[in-house]
Amino acid sequence: MEANTRSTGRLPAAFLTPGSSSFMDFIGVHQPEMLPGNRQLPPVQGAIEAPHGTTIVAVTFPGGVVLAGDRRATMGNMIAQRDIEKVFPADEYSAVGIAGTAGLAVEMVKLFQLELEHFEKVEGAQLSLEGKANRLSTMIRSNLAMAMQGLAVVPLFAGYDVDRGRGRIFSYDVTGGRSEERSYATTGSGSIFARGAMKKLFHDELTEEQATTLVVQALYDAADDDSATGGPDVARRIYPIITVITEDGFRRLGDDESAELARAVLERRLEQPDGPRAALL
Repeated sequence: MEANTRSTGRLPAAFLTPGSSSFMDFIGVHQPEMLPGNRQLPPVQGAIEAPHGTTIVAVTFPGGVVLAGDRRATMGNMIAQRDIEKVFPADEYSAVGIAGTAGLAVEMVKLFQLELEHFEKVEGAQLSLEGKANRLSTMIRSNLAMAMQGLAVVPLFAGYDVDRGRGRIFSYDVTGGRSEERSYATTGSGSIFARGAMKKLFHDELTEEQATTLVVQALYDAADDDSATGGPDVARRIYPIITVITEDGFRRLGDDESAELARAVLERRLEQPDGPRAALL
């Protein structure tokens, strides 16, 4: 195929043949071996050791949704990486936060980005947020064989629904099962602790600033009780990745903004090590 392209200067016939608006379907027909779910792993004894990423949190507010993640990747009881990136834009109005096997998760995100871009080019319109969530569910399901060998990918998907005018959050299990979460959601090894923090701090009238502070508080609580979750690292200037998605689109907070939020939370923790409490009624 490559030699023919060089000699004629034209795209291969596969690229000129009408077909599905799904990039995965296209690859599945013309080069199925490139899909992660079609790869064969060598026989191994026991679980495969690979870097894993945790923890991801998301929260809605009246103007949109915030998706954030810590920066630590672990391999067994070792810290594999201190500054891994776990939150990525999927398109203009949505983002994915990854937990699970880091290498496979990043590859899945890239394929998901291509899937959405391919659909938009073929159809001339964006998928609905619901449609995007369904496409990601299919990708996770295709990874089930690897998940059964310990190489699971369990992301959080969040975006601004332009049709409904609000932020929405979708969570998944390793089989691709999809659930829409109300108000907030977490995934990863520190998720139970992060969820507890969000449960006590969330309310329906959060501002964007309050929502971004809330996710930092949740990640701090997760890092406090889960060794696989990394808290704000002031010495190395490594802070959580925080993204905001509104009607204006996807925006990642700059390093200075993330640092300011993290430092504010750290200062408050000097007085309240276990974090703030919801006001009593």
